[in-house]
Amino acid sequence: MDGKAHTQESASSSSLQSHGESANTSALVAQRAAKKETPKSFALFLIQLLIAVLIFRSFIFAPFSIPSESMLPRLMNGDLLLAAKWPYGFSNHSLPFDAPIIPGRIFAGEPERGDIVIFKHPVDGADYIKRVIALPGDRIAVVDGVVILNGAPLPLEPLSDFAIELSPNTGCAWGGHEERGADDVVLCRYAQYRETLPGGREFNVLDFGSHGGDNFAATIIPDGHMFVMGDSRDNSRDSRFAARSGDAVGIVNQDLLVGEASIILWSSDGSAVWYNPISWFSTVRWDRIGTLL
Repeated sequence: MDGKAHTQESASSSSLQSHGESANTSALVAQRAAKKETPKSFALFLIQLLIAVLIFRSFIFAPFSIPSESMLPRLMNGDLLLAAKWPYGFSNHSLPFDAPIIPGRIFAGEPERGDIVIFKHPVDGADYIKRVIALPGDRIAVVDGVVILNGAPLPLEPLSDFAIELSPNTGCAWGGHEERGADDVVLCRYAQYRETLPGGREFNVLDFGSHGGDNFAATIIPDGHMFVMGDSRDNSRDSRFAARSGDAVGIVNQDLLVGEASIILWSSDGSAVWYNPISWFSTVRWDRIGTLL
């Protein structure tokens, strides 16, 4: 009898103890939850998030928008692309606002001919995008619109014309011809060629006709530099012209490299209006999203 009572008393005591521990645990969890939701902890979370974004943007990938037609037909005005930040090393130009933190260019890597690169303009520091054509030690010239690299003309294969739909951010330059396509869409048509670099790397270029940039005297690219050109050859202010603020870039120092164009994230024809959400999607060039560069 006493044993039974003792057992019941022990069970009751254990139950009380269990309920007490449970209550203490719940109170501790509630206390910790309340602690995590303080303004201080939220601010700390935002700081950590900002640091993570800055690291990602500075050293891994960063977005860049295309503001002109100098890289047609590969890149269009209105494209938003991601650039890989690590292929050519890191410098102050890798950081937001060119923060003067990194001495020189660390883990430096040289681009390859044919790479589409983002770099800082040597005069005004703006972001520019062009294709690398010649590297240190290369002898380059342009004769009647044909690139002569190390004494050999780069092969140019005629292709069918490149046609692009006109839109608020895409006009028809002086070398193009307007025409009406299906569904009454207005197109601009350009002469197109396939250019091949030594080693077999190839890409399409546009040619408008006789132009001041069709001839460039033979030059040897100095150490640490690169010769860049736009794919739309007669609509690009590139290494064929002396560097000038807001204009051509001259022969570019590789220390100005920012990254390598990798993939198109978004593309719009520029006709979207903020007060019409439908236009945010109807103006997207869906076929360009996800294009590797």
